[in-house]
This record gives sequence, C-alpha cells and structure tokens, in this order.
Amino acid sequence: MINAKSLNTLRETFGSKLQENVRLSNFTTMNIGGPAKALMIAHSADQLAEMVSNIWKMDLPVYVLGSGSNLLISDKGLRVVVIINHAHNVKVNTRTHPHTIWAESGALMVNLGKKLTLRGLSGMEWAATIPGTVGGAVYGNAGAFGKDTCRNLISADILHKESGREIWECNRLEFTYRASKIKRNDEPAVILSALFHVEPGNINQIKADIDGFRSQRARIQPPGASVGSVFRNPSDDSAGRLIEAAGLKGKVVGGAIISPKHANFIINQGNASAQDVFELLVLARNTVKKNFGVELVPEIELLGEWDNLPKFLQSNKRSTVVHT
Repeated sequence: MINAKSLNTLRETFGSKLQENVRLSNFTTMNIGGPAKALMIAHSADQLAEMVSNIWKMDLPVYVLGSGSNLLISDKGLRVVVIINHAHNVKVNTRTHPHTIWAESGALMVNLGKKLTLRGLSGMEWAATIPGTVGGAVYGNAGAFGKDTCRNLISADILHKESGREIWECNRLEFTYRASKIKRNDEPAVILSALFHVEPGNINQIKADIDGFRSQRARIQPPGASVGSVFRNPSDDSAGRLIEAAGLKGKVVGGAIISPKHANFIINQGNASAQDVFELLVLARNTVKKNFGVELVPEIELLGEWDNLPKFLQSNKRSTVVHT
C-alpha cells in the first residue's frame, strides 16, 4: 500500500502525471468509488507499460482501469496506484489473410465495432454492444449473443511482472466462460494490446446485425448507472429470473435498487454507495440460495477494503492488476 515515503517517490518519478486523492466514481460506469491515493492516465500502450514497470520496481500494487465497468470500488477508496487506460489506437489490416484488427487495450469495444462496420468487416458484430475496453474483453473473455472474445483473438501483447513483455498466443490465455488465465489466477500482468481476426462481409448486413443486437439489449437491459450483469447465469437458467422469483425485483437499499426491468442489474439511483450495492448483491445471492438451492456466482469484481466479506465473494476481490 502507498505510504508517505512511496508517495514521495511517485511524485519524484512521475511529476505532473501523478494526481492525488482523485474520486474514482468519475471513472466507473456505476458512478461509485472512493478516492484513489495516486492516479495517472496512460495515453498509449507503451506509456502504460512504462508506468506499470516503474510502479512494480517500487514494489507497489497497481490497478489498470478502462471504462470502469464490471467492478465495484469500495467507498474507502484505493490505497494503491490507479492507472486509467486511455490507450485507444486501432489499426485495421486488410492485406493479410485473415484480415486483422489491432487495438490498444484502452480502446472501447464499441468503437472497434464501429470501425469494422465502416470497413465492411464481419465476425465481431457483437463487440459493438460491449461497454468495456479491449483489455477488459481479453481479461474477462467478454462476449454477447453467443459469441465471445476468444473466438476472434489471435494474440495479445502482455506485460507480466515476472516474465516481462511478450506476445501471448490465444491458447496461452486459457480462456473459459467470462475468464482468462490472468483473471482466474489474479496474475500480475497487464494487457497492452490485442490482435483479432475478421473477415470481409456485406456492410448492409453487418449494420443490420448490429442494429438488431442493440435493439435486443435495449429491450432487455435497464437504463441507468450500473456495473452490468451482477451474476453469471447458471446452467440452464437465468440469474435474473431466479432473483425475480425470489421476490427481490425493485428491492432498494440506500440509493441502490435491483432493477424492476431486469433483476440481474443493480442500478445507482443517484446517491448510492458501494456498500448499498454490496448489501443488495449479498442479499440476492443468499436469498436465491435459500429459496432455490442455487449458488449464484458474481460476475463483478471488488476492489479495495470491505468489512465482513463473505466467502463467496473472496475470490472476486482483486489484489493485483485488473482490467475493465
């Protein structure tokens, strides 16, 4: 954790790039999160690698945040170094077979989808509906509408605390449902960029497919500030259906509510704390288990300090790098 001595070292090393005591609610999709003791913004993959390498040399913990989706940051904030990933360069290559798209890890998946649409390239239409970044997609094997990241990923540029910077082929990431080796093992590794394969397609059909996906999301998912889906869907069932059947749709704690539209979403009504969301998450999980014997698995990750953290959430609390 950062103390007075390490904070002085950070000031000397990074100068004006370092910001102190910054509210992280400004950098999360739920608009929730206490202050970061130290925060910097990376504008390229190389700058991100340099920042993380220097922080590791100081033996300090670091989190890398992209869009701030799929996570809940404690009201107590983070006494670590937080890097906001704004490395968002994207390059399309249609001279190779298959065609490829390379993107830095801070690039938004939505923007990737838009760029591919303009070029008439198919295979990642689902990406145009994902609210997170490329780094978060690789980290968590993001997906939608029956497709996921591992279907398109060729390789990723990885900075690992132990082995340094190297290219990891797709199979080395050992993807599973909504997880990679890096996420599953809580490894000290940062995703810097990724290379995906795509193919030529009919631009009108691509646009139509994306419009269909967006319409479907709008019909199902509630508006408002949220982390996204709170729980993974169990086999042959839906987390939202189970939470609704448990009578929790519309349940309010403080400024947070289990969405009346889709029970697998918790919405910040404007003044919610992380603790409010945490209590609803625990209530939903425990009530479903009591009523139906199903142990829902949280999809979101927890950052920072939490009191009385139940056992089922301990594996979702991150101690090293996290991408969103």
